[in-house]
Amino acid sequence: MKFYKVHGLGNDFVLFDGRFEPDVDWNALTVRVCDRHTGVGADGTLILLNSDAADVRMRIINADGSEAEMCGNGIRAFSRYAFENGVVHGTEFTVETGAGVMKPRVILKNGRVDGVRVDMGEPLLDAKDVPVAVEGRAMEFPLTANGRTFTCSSLRVGVPHTIVFVDLLDEADVPVYGPLIERDPLFPERTNVDFVQVLSDKRVKMRTWERGCGCTLACGTGACSAAVACVLAGKTGRTVSVEIALGALLIEWSPLDNHVYMTGPAEIVFAGVWNN
Repeated sequence: MKFYKVHGLGNDFVLFDGRFEPDVDWNALTVRVCDRHTGVGADGTLILLNSDAADVRMRIINADGSEAEMCGNGIRAFSRYAFENGVVHGTEFTVETGAGVMKPRVILKNGRVDGVRVDMGEPLLDAKDVPVAVEGRAMEFPLTANGRTFTCSSLRVGVPHTIVFVDLLDEADVPVYGPLIERDPLFPERTNVDFVQVLSDKRVKMRTWERGCGCTLACGTGACSAAVACVLAGKTGRTVSVEIALGALLIEWSPLDNHVYMTGPAEIVFAGVWNN
C-alpha cells in the first residue's frame, strides 16, 4: 500500500489514499506505521477519503491509534497532496473533517506550492464546548500540576486546547507538565496543551504537548488557539506570528467574520510502500 511522508514545520504524518482501500483498520495500522523504530515514524496518519459533504475528506489518527477531529499542520500537508495529485481542482477547495468542513487555499509562487492558508472557522469559547469543567469562558484560570500553579485558558479550534502562559518557554518543562495537564480531571476529553511565551503584541513562542502524541515540533490548531487566547487576554493583536521549533505560523483572527485563518508551509518528503 503506497504512502507519502508529509509534514508541516516538523509535525509529521504518513498519508494514505484510502479511497481504494475499503477494508483497512486505519487505527490499528496507524500504531504500527507511526512507530519510529519499527515503522515509518510519525505523529499520526492522514487518510484521504471521498466525501458527500465537501470536495474531499480527511481522517486524522494520532500515533496512539486515537482519532482527532482536526489537525492544522495535517490539513496543510493533506491539501498540498490533494492539489498536486489532482484529487481536487483549483487552488481553493473544501475538506471534510471531524470538526466540520474546512476551506484551504493553496498559495502558489512561480507555479509551485509555497504554502497553504486555511479558514479554520470560528473558535469555540464556551467552557462546555471545549469541554472543560468551569463556568462560562475558561479564560485565565489557575491550574495546579505537581505543586506548580499555571495560568491557563481553554478553547476549541477543531480540537480542545489549553493555553498555558509562561514567562520563559525554556523553563516550562513541557514533557513533565504537558501530560499532567492533558489528563487533569477538569478535561473530560483530555486536552492538548500549548505553553506560550508572549514576545510582543505581534509575536509569541509556543511549544505543544499533543493529546495522543506527546511533544510535537508544531501544532496548527494549537497556534490558532494560542493566538485567540492571547487576544482575549489583551496580550497581542489579532494578527500574530506563532514561533515554533522549525519556523512560524501566521495566525489571523478576523474581526469581520470571527474566523481564524492559519497560513504556513507544507512539505511532501518521500513516498514508499507499506508491506506489513
